Amino acid sequence: MGKNRSNTKRMISVHKARTLLSQNVQEGKTEYIELSNCLGLTTAQDIFSPIDVPSFDNSAMDGYAMKFTGEQKKWKKGVEIQAGDTSEYIMDEGYAARIFTGAKIPTGADTVIPQELIENDKLTYEICYFQDNIRMGSNVRLKGSQCKKGDLILKKGTRITPGIIGLLASVGLEGVIAYLPPEVAYVITGDELKDVGEPLKTGEIYNSNGPMLEALLKESGIKNVKAFKASDRKEELQQIINKALEQYEVLILSGGISVGDYDFVKECLQKAGVEELFYKIKQRPGKPMFVGKKENKFVFALPGNPGSVLNCFYQYVKPCLRMMMGVKNAWQPNRMLPLAKDQQKKAGLTFFVKSKISDEKIDVLGAQQSFNLQAFSEANCVVELDEEKEIVPAGTLVPVFYF
Repeated sequence: MGKNRSNTKRMISVHKARTLLSQNVQEGKTEYIELSNCLGLTTAQDIFSPIDVPSFDNSAMDGYAMKFTGEQKKWKKGVEIQAGDTSEYIMDEGYAARIFTGAKIPTGADTVIPQELIENDKLTYEICYFQDNIRMGSNVRLKGSQCKKGDLILKKGTRITPGIIGLLASVGLEGVIAYLPPEVAYVITGDELKDVGEPLKTGEIYNSNGPMLEALLKESGIKNVKAFKASDRKEELQQIINKALEQYEVLILSGGISVGDYDFVKECLQKAGVEELFYKIKQRPGKPMFVGKKENKFVFALPGNPGSVLNCFYQYVKPCLRMMMGVKNAWQPNRMLPLAKDQQKKAGLTFFVKSKISDEKIDVLGAQQSFNLQAFSEANCVVELDEEKEIVPAGTLVPVFYF
């Protein structure tokens, strides 16, 4: 009993673990990245427009451009102006230019009437407009109406989406200074693991953590990933850890971090010079988790059960990777939603439970064991249940983390 009390005292809360990580993780490297390669990255500086956009007044519709007074109802047909025509046209009084979407408004014109509102006088070859829903300036995109030269168009720390790539291209920028994703290695440990496709013998299981970590890292925007597999031999594991720490900025290990006779991860990390930030968290699943650092490199040693791996990655590893990539709100839940039913749990541990959002409420699913992946066929989120509570009543707002 004394040993259990000692272990409980050594464990830290989920809040403390998040605080320690947020205090220790720093923004990573930055580099100029071309637009074709910067999707999903985060801007590392404020970005200002080098030009006015649009750089000239242009038509928002196919129609006719003229000087509009509201009184004149007929105009003589003038020049035809297509998009991309760089000629300088001057609109004589009483004339209207046939114009197409995106084409430059001629000097002297201030309004475009859509072609579907125009009538043609077959006798005089004039165009006519007899309605009353056009005002001066209608259907003209003014110079600088999107942004003006020198305007702040993106703040530092903005995640680059397809729409933002379009914005950057619209002002003529070929690339931006962005945070680089860290280079990550992961190590799967355990003699019992077999690769998918190999026949299983009694006592063996398939390696699900490897493919899952690969997918989690890709989903997090990590481009340079190296996979290692280690047997339950201390010497082999030590060599792999030493090699990975030399070459990669972040090291993730799965399995071997508990206190079994063949759990060598913590000992090997200490021999490799990794400084412990914390070991064991008051949570379920994923209690025996180790986090450490060596100089500016981070090590996350996760339990071996796949449910624990997934939970620890989403709650700790992914936010740290996002911080390295310039994200400011990496630790925030996606939403707060009410529980559909009462939930009973063990007091003294934060529970992270696989759940499904239904009608804006949280349905906690079955199969919550850390080895069991079946619930992920339905789950679209994990919710956090408070450490101190033994019963969390229906209707309680809980933090929701999307997959």
